[in-house]
Amino acid sequence: MKIELIGLLTIALGMMTFLAPVHRAFSIMVLSTLFGAGAAFSLPGLGGASVLVPSLFLVFYGLRMFLAFGEGPILESLAPPRAGFWLLLLTAYAVASAFFLPRLMEDVTETMTVQRLAGGRSSISLIALEPSTNNITQAFYALGGLACFAFTFAYLRSAGSPARLVYAMLALSAANLGFAVLDVVTYYAGAAHIFDFVRTANYALLTGSEKAGFKRISGTFSEASAFAGYTSVLFAFIGSLWLDRVRSLLTGSVAVLLLAALLLSTSATGMVALAVVAVYLAFRSVGESIRKSPIGRPAFLASTVLAIPLVSLFVLLAMPDLLDSVASYLDEILFSKLESHSGRERFMWNAVAYQVFIDTGGWGAGLGSARASSYLLVLLSNVGLLGTALFAIFIGSILLPRPGSETGIDLDAKIVRACKAGLVAALAEAFAAGTVYDLGLLFYVLAGTIAVVPLRASQRESTPETPIDEVTGLTPLGGSRS
Repeated sequence: MKIELIGLLTIALGMMTFLAPVHRAFSIMVLSTLFGAGAAFSLPGLGGASVLVPSLFLVFYGLRMFLAFGEGPILESLAPPRAGFWLLLLTAYAVASAFFLPRLMEDVTETMTVQRLAGGRSSISLIALEPSTNNITQAFYALGGLACFAFTFAYLRSAGSPARLVYAMLALSAANLGFAVLDVVTYYAGAAHIFDFVRTANYALLTGSEKAGFKRISGTFSEASAFAGYTSVLFAFIGSLWLDRVRSLLTGSVAVLLLAALLLSTSATGMVALAVVAVYLAFRSVGESIRKSPIGRPAFLASTVLAIPLVSLFVLLAMPDLLDSVASYLDEILFSKLESHSGRERFMWNAVAYQVFIDTGGWGAGLGSARASSYLLVLLSNVGLLGTALFAIFIGSILLPRPGSETGIDLDAKIVRACKAGLVAALAEAFAAGTVYDLGLLFYVLAGTIAVVPLRASQRESTPETPIDEVTGLTPLGGSRS
């Protein structure tokens, strides 16, 4: 086992959480998700598979929650008919499929899968279906997602406030933007090796590419598309808070900066996620504007949508040469993508994944056995129709409105709406170009927050509400009280 320096720092932070208030463990858990290409250590026995920083800290996060609250609220998160119950069923089936289906379906079909080679290298190849280390690693990622959901539920159910998530997400956004700036500065200064400290995973690193004359921002991630997908979730969350007038000056400023970083990443996947989020927030604002007591900024959003074509027309009339530049830029980052080598390769992955689904009679090849370039085909080719149906039920139970979860003007309801916007962004990115089952631990933090809020609403109806500042230990302006 090879331990990286960032892994030692993660262990040190994890040990410190046992001496600090439980809120610290939650905040660090959220912040750790930024290191999407940071391996804490690698496992030679599994072909050099990387254990990422968030996955390692999840162990300390779980132990801290268990010591603070016991097993009660953790198990409560998985009780039927809550969303966690469907996630539990999905995870149990996915893990079982990882160990049994590759053996039952061996040589039935061919799959695109990651082969780990000597020296820690890896490649994606078309091979006959067989058990592999990918089944083990993806099974652990699935269990990690379930655990993160349950621990987050337990924390917010027992001691935390969803307001704590707002502060953590603002800090996470600031850190993400800071690393994005450093990524660009170090690239042009010839000091890109500085980022080797946080890019230690056994992944192919595509961090030095340019497109349309811009350095493609990858931040702490292995490539620009991963950075864009992650940033789109932050933008959706923070942008939703701004629309709901939660600390408008701060959330508005951060949302604008995240949008700029997202655009400068020049990622087609990021643009797809951004478009979906914009449509989602627009429709949500329209629905809110017809209520008796409108919330958010429906008038601003509507006027902005109407102003975009007018401003665009004025700019093109005033600067006709700009049209050619814009068209060339869009063609390079979006339209020509389908005809590129990468685009053709990913279409082949999807075709192979669909054939795997057909050849296995709809059961799938087992979690971790097949890669695709769309999350829907990842589900169908790995966990089949049953797993896909369980995932749909889980997502429906999280995203569909429930009484008391997001109606009204209280802060909890606004945070739930922000979490849902973040999940929509994550799903849009995954369904556009997701290659593996794992959606990242930030996804499950947001899902766990949504799941617990209706219970908090019921609790407030039977007991006097504790002011947000007393729960979080923060002033309304975000400063600590002494």
